[in-house]
Amino acid sequence: MLDVETRRRIDTARDILVGKVPDPKSQVEQITIALIYKFMWDIEARGEELGGQRSFFVNDFERYAWPKLLRSGLGGFETLNLYAEALGRIPENPGLPPLFRNIFNNAYLPYRDPETLREFLKVIDQFQYDHSERLGDAFEYLLSIMGAQGDAGQFRTPRHIIDFIVEIVNPQLGETVLDPACGTGGFLISAYKQIQRANTDADGQSTLTPHERSRLAESFTGYDISPDMVRLSLANMYLHGFVQPDIHEYDTLTNEERWEEYVDVILANPPFMSPKGGIRPHNRFSVQSRRSEVLFVDYMAEHLTPTGRAGIIVPESIIFQSQRAHAQLRRMLVEDFLVAVVSLPAGVFNPYSGVKTSILILNRALARHTAHIAFFRVENDGYDLGAQRRPIDLNDLPRTARALREFLNIDGRDVQDAHKEARPTLSSLLDDGTALIVEKLRIAADGDFNLAGDRYREAQIPVTSYPWRKVGSLVETVSPPAKIPKTEFAESGMYPVIDQSQSEIAGWTNDRTALVSPRKPVVIFGDHTCIVKLIETPFAQGADGIKILDTKEGLDPRFLCYVLRCRGLQQDGYRRHFSKLKEYEIPVPPLEVQQEIVAEIERYQESIDDARDEIERLERKIESSIGSVWCDSDEGALGK
Repeated sequence: MLDVETRRRIDTARDILVGKVPDPKSQVEQITIALIYKFMWDIEARGEELGGQRSFFVNDFERYAWPKLLRSGLGGFETLNLYAEALGRIPENPGLPPLFRNIFNNAYLPYRDPETLREFLKVIDQFQYDHSERLGDAFEYLLSIMGAQGDAGQFRTPRHIIDFIVEIVNPQLGETVLDPACGTGGFLISAYKQIQRANTDADGQSTLTPHERSRLAESFTGYDISPDMVRLSLANMYLHGFVQPDIHEYDTLTNEERWEEYVDVILANPPFMSPKGGIRPHNRFSVQSRRSEVLFVDYMAEHLTPTGRAGIIVPESIIFQSQRAHAQLRRMLVEDFLVAVVSLPAGVFNPYSGVKTSILILNRALARHTAHIAFFRVENDGYDLGAQRRPIDLNDLPRTARALREFLNIDGRDVQDAHKEARPTLSSLLDDGTALIVEKLRIAADGDFNLAGDRYREAQIPVTSYPWRKVGSLVETVSPPAKIPKTEFAESGMYPVIDQSQSEIAGWTNDRTALVSPRKPVVIFGDHTCIVKLIETPFAQGADGIKILDTKEGLDPRFLCYVLRCRGLQQDGYRRHFSKLKEYEIPVPPLEVQQEIVAEIERYQESIDDARDEIERLERKIESSIGSVWCDSDEGALGK
């Protein structure tokens, strides 16, 4: 259990770093490195007290021993240079176990302020841990305060969602477990703990033999493309009992070195976003796509053993987007892998993202024998859906977990006719409409293999019943902390400047004090030009003339953006009058319907973009061919 004093020290360390290291992930990395550094010294000191000999900081590496960083008389820049040098040389230390060398691989000091470092090291020196589990509690808290983990759509998965998925997939002793986008190793640690809990006696004592414990720790593997995430995962898993964590820096989508490796269980929350231009995968995937979310799900399905199971968090594009690759992936899942879909509330990833997600439950053995797929809708997960995610009394996860286990234990019988007494929780969810069991033939009927459960309910909401609401009641305006004058727009920089011009991005700035950092996409409305833009990343406002609109719960900002773009607002008299726009009424279908509409529009836009790229390619080819013909013609004329 994390004590108050440890929490205070971690918060103090972050406060010291924040002026020099503003990125939360980088703060976590710096504190992680320092804690492990101090921990290595504590291990040696403890061993020496018990009669052992030091082996970590000896010979050429004795000068990097932790106390020597804090010795009196050492100047500020001497301390800074010694610490920076130590970070670079620790991976070369033959006396350290490979795990520690890997954690320090490519570690460096990102600032050159000796006073900041001195204050930081003093705080780290206050940590006194004689057991890794205690440091593990501190590290868990450290990870919990980390925000977005990168620019690739990676977000820290809430612990209760990880545990829910692990409970459903239920990994067993002797099975191999993989997370191919492991981040900090949360899924692997949760699965490890569940297997340990399942192998205890009535007194809570482990029934595992030493050989079984060793084999258990060797059964978990993780991949991540980011060396920073690999470092954090190695540290996290070590502090939770893995002596030699099997974590690899590996690009699951473009590297085929591990393609022939298959596992019994896969648990993952893969990146939702693809880089600009898409992924360039190798050619061994069954589904041809350049979208990371499609490729990851394809990879995980294809790398299960014949009795393998998986729990995967996916964005809504996987659920219902009509693009060819998405439909092809869903067909493969429905026919051979998928047994259940759990729809999660849209705010599960707050404050990092408001993205709507679902969980796919794959079970190759059961999928071969059942003609049905179960759909579950989770409306409350035990926390409110605001930015703070405060605990509440409403929680559908335990009941959904019981119902899912009942469904999975039917073992291929006709689920519609299975006795109610064998599935009481599932029956109650079916009765109240939060669960639905659908025949695969019905899902396959239109060839789109849509996995939105509400699509298959008998009573559909007619379009005419969608309420019309005024824009002003659906949005809140956001005031920027500062505005960037046009004279200060740069041609390049870290953050885009958005104004009411036709250009999506009017300029660039490095001024962090002017940043608007939306937790979900915001809609930009130009007062003078009526331009409508959608912005998803931190940005700065360029002078006056725009309104930043943050949509309230129940309205997808992308849906609002497309609705406003569909009308000629200038011709309707909205120019210069945001007050008029607030009175403008739009239809507001259920959120899931909004997202389907958005996905359909984006599918058509992607097809248009692909067609334009192909036209440009053909134009270049024609120009090249004409140029070649002219050159040949000129050479012929000269030859004559």
